[in-house]
Amino acid sequence: MTTPAHTRAHRLAARVDAATPAHRDRAIDGLRALALLAVPLGHWMLGGFRLDAEGLHNASPLATFGALAPFSWVLQMLGIFFLVGGYASVLSYHRRPSTTAAWLRGRLVRLGRPVLGVAAVWAVLLAALSWLGVPGDTLRTGSTLVIQPLWFVGVYTVVTALTPPCVRLARRFGGWAALPLLGSVAVVDFLRYGPLADGMPSWLSLVNLLPGWLFAYLLGVAWGEGRIGKRGARLLLVGGAVLFAVLLLVFHYPASMVGVPGEVRTNSHPPSLLVVALAAAQSGAAMLIRERLGRLLRRPLLWAPVVVVNLSAMTILCWHQTAMLAAAVPVSLTGTTVAGLTTGPDTVGWILARLAWLPVFTGLLVLIARYARRFDAPWQAGTRAANARRAVAGLLAAGFAVFALGLA
Repeated sequence: MTTPAHTRAHRLAARVDAATPAHRDRAIDGLRALALLAVPLGHWMLGGFRLDAEGLHNASPLATFGALAPFSWVLQMLGIFFLVGGYASVLSYHRRPSTTAAWLRGRLVRLGRPVLGVAAVWAVLLAALSWLGVPGDTLRTGSTLVIQPLWFVGVYTVVTALTPPCVRLARRFGGWAALPLLGSVAVVDFLRYGPLADGMPSWLSLVNLLPGWLFAYLLGVAWGEGRIGKRGARLLLVGGAVLFAVLLLVFHYPASMVGVPGEVRTNSHPPSLLVVALAAAQSGAAMLIRERLGRLLRRPLLWAPVVVVNLSAMTILCWHQTAMLAAAVPVSLTGTTVAGLTTGPDTVGWILARLAWLPVFTGLLVLIARYARRFDAPWQAGTRAANARRAVAGLLAAGFAVFALGLA
């Protein structure tokens, strides 16, 4: 039996499908949507809290359940995000209506507006919550979680700025242009984890930050230039998977793709060679399933959610941690321990309870997005009031960054 809600959903999906340009690459949008949804799901399931007299503190179920590490391999899809980012950027770059500088400025402003918005709002929230008596540890935990996904936007901004040289490299060398980046990460990992590790400076790991993520982006540029075919995709899939296995089984890299509290080594901040190996395997798999995924997304009911997720990309990235905190912080103020929310993530019961909380977090994110999406809109130009608002937002965002990064 067809219900009115079912009929409305079909009609809405049909309108979205009809409004989609024929040249739109649905598979790329589908891959981006998967990578986007993996970010909140990963943070919500692989991160938790402990509540004590001082407030909320970060905790992770991976500290107790090491066997859950393979789930982080699936949920760590930033390699896919950078891959499709590179692919989409090169197409946009070739369609640029004016100069390269104007094209780049437009893309960077689109990335910066939502980040400025969430940081400014949280600066005000920190002041208000402190005045209301929220413990300092809770405020510190909240600000850390909010700023945690924003590092990605900073790195993505840098790699986007490198699109023109990436295009030139991809045209000349194809996918092989990314190989030196993999080699660079391997050298840094050898220096910081090998026999010379004790003599290496602590900042050395930061050298991996750019090549570790530029690797997948450059593969995406080469893919967009038509320089990686199915043979190259298979090589990426098999080669990445083999390297991943060798690093785990022979060189004993940490199994988790995300940081675990208390662990000395981490794969993700900044990326280790294991992250690059996973990105290579994921990239190869994405290239191989592209045609099949594109055909699947010709179905309006499957395509419409992909469109919604892509239109809300920056809102999801910037505000999903706020949605979780919107549930956890009020409960923590009562001193109540609620399973899956303010209890330590060290039991099977916590995992089951956290699964039950996911629809609540999702609902809160949808509610927040109704208001937060205004930060994605273009800035008004030329008016004194608009310039003043941007200046105030910038000052608030800078203050929040100073607090969240532990500089004050």
